Amino acid sequence: MKFVTAKHGERVFVGVVLEQTNMVVDLPKADETIPNVMLDCIALGDLFIHKVEQLLRTPKEEWMYRLENVQLLAPIPRPSKNIFCIGKNYADHAAEMGSVADRENMIVFSKAPTTVIGHEEPILRHEDVTGQLDYEGELAVVIGKKGKAIEKERALEYVFGYTIINDVTARDLQERHKQYLLGKSLDSSCPMGPWIVHRSAISNPNSLRIETKVNGEVRQHASTEQFIFKIETIISTISKGMTLEPGDIIATGTPAGVGKGMNPPRFLQSGDVIEITVENIGTLRNRVQ
Repeated sequence: MKFVTAKHGERVFVGVVLEQTNMVVDLPKADETIPNVMLDCIALGDLFIHKVEQLLRTPKEEWMYRLENVQLLAPIPRPSKNIFCIGKNYADHAAEMGSVADRENMIVFSKAPTTVIGHEEPILRHEDVTGQLDYEGELAVVIGKKGKAIEKERALEYVFGYTIINDVTARDLQERHKQYLLGKSLDSSCPMGPWIVHRSAISNPNSLRIETKVNGEVRQHASTEQFIFKIETIISTISKGMTLEPGDIIATGTPAGVGKGMNPPRFLQSGDVIEITVENIGTLRNRVQ
């Protein structure tokens, strides 16, 4: 199941995409007990999935819109806390950035909730702030239930689903301030979507092809098999002393091929189109304004 937050006219709703017919089911319209906010839906856990499965057995036309007639917002338009991000989780990306990957201790940083935008929404260029705007295509994990000190063997049980994130980064700010937050948290620097694919549709999230194109040119091409830290380890490590909650988002790191790593560097400019495709999920597309 592909879950979306979408807009039809003035109505914003949580929906599910029917791939065979290219339709979107307005879930709260179909069942008024289903919340109209994705975070609240995720918090319902298995009850939410059960309700959706029941509705999809006999979908009615009055519940649905054509996919091309709705605007896809970020599936979680305003996360309840910062997005967790894993740094240098591919050895080749660490190398292109001039460092050696640490295989024992993860780099964990965050992006502010105000960074989030949806599929096809514009990425602001921020010319007055940065001259080194860069892209990073990433698989993202959406947590489905509350947990602390989660064992690796059970970590995937705590996942609601998976989506795509572009971890847009101002490299010069990142270097200037000697930390990640400002360079990672410019407004519109976290395109997310186009939907969340439920975990039941992804048999192994640690074995998915990922590709990033800029203006049609392939810049990143890899597999999550190349993760230094697998998703189970990431969830377990973050949760050791911190409670993970439904709707928390974890970006799992980017492979080699970012603009900063090229010789000479090739940073994003106004008009550039970035397309990130992850196997079994789809393609997230945004243009730099």
